[in-house]
Amino acid sequence: MVARQSVSAWRPGVPGVVEVFHAHFTEHAYPMHVHDAWTLLIVDDGAVRYDLDRREHGTPHDTVSLLPPQVPHNGSPATAHGFRKRVLYLDLTQLDESFIGPAVDGPDLADPLLRARVAQLHAALAHPGEELEAESRLALIAERLRTHLRPRLTPAPVGTNAARGVAHTLRELLDARLRDGITLAEAATLVHAHPTHLVRAFTTAFGIAPHQYVTSRRIAEARRLLLTGHPLAEVATATGFYDQSHLTRHFRRHVGTTPGRFAQKPPAQLKPPLWPPLYPPEPLVPEPPTLQRDVEGGGGGGSVSVR
Repeated sequence: MVARQSVSAWRPGVPGVVEVFHAHFTEHAYPMHVHDAWTLLIVDDGAVRYDLDRREHGTPHDTVSLLPPQVPHNGSPATAHGFRKRVLYLDLTQLDESFIGPAVDGPDLADPLLRARVAQLHAALAHPGEELEAESRLALIAERLRTHLRPRLTPAPVGTNAARGVAHTLRELLDARLRDGITLAEAATLVHAHPTHLVRAFTTAFGIAPHQYVTSRRIAEARRLLLTGHPLAEVATATGFYDQSHLTRHFRRHVGTTPGRFAQKPPAQLKPPLWPPLYPPEPLVPEPPTLQRDVEGGGGGGSVSVR
């Protein structure tokens, strides 16, 4: 089977949305990586298999997957013909860090109404000038996600901050030195730990090796800079890569395309979206009081209509 791919990405002028990413892959497999933002994913064709927090998951056609920031995950096609996906990267203004644990415990949400709203948000984001509609739809999506995750919240253990350990200290150091980099020996000196212990502690705590973490963070920053119009040579330097070739090699592995193609103006902003909404347009109405009523009453009748 010939490997095929198509990618469109852009940074919309909608607060809370860091990036919109549409892709079709037949063979591309993502390595373990992390994001600074929430990954809100729907699959329009095929299926994706991925590992999150050392547990295997999948994305059936009718689900919405929510992958939390700073938690390593990978991804690969679960079917012979690959998959088509649409992704929204949302910042922490939409969901704060308290929801990371609940999202790890159950990232795949079987909620037809939520899926419809995400599809409609993608449609709004594809057309410049529809920012108010996009912001309104995003508000409804964020509230519905919180409704799913809130029942799973548990109080943080007493003394959590005091017991962060060398792994968390190393992660903070890697974040602070993302552009300039740091050697393992220097990190070990600053953290007051043996280099081998540092690597093992970090990998055990976060499910990803320190060098993989740094590369994925650099790629995330490169995506942001590319979508805001910075030239490739400048992006490579600003994100800590040795040169453009070094950036391109890692970028292709992590994103499935080259930085140049990624930065091209997507056709989705010039034409109707590649994946039109699978559901009729949904009026922007207030959220019903409970999740159960919303799911059962979404079709109309005498209850509040959300279709």
